[in-house]
Amino acid sequence: MRRGLYGNATVVLSSLVALIGIAIVVRTIAGGGGPVAQGILIGLLFFAAGAGRAWMAWRGASLVARRDEGEDRADG
Repeated sequence: MRRGLYGNATVVLSSLVALIGIAIVVRTIAGGGGPVAQGILIGLLFFAAGAGRAWMAWRGASLVARRDEGEDRADG
């Protein structure tokens, strides 16, 4: 399950985007924002985009590794 530098960087940076989203939500709530405040909505979008991308990068690498292992078994 090797991701390489690009894959690892994708997971790290996507996780940072998700953390920024959480920080935006916390800052909005601390500032008195309501449930539909712009900060809440933008923070949730940041979190969803970052967490989704990190999950896809993490999960995609394992799916590719499994597929490659299956092809090696079929060849040999």
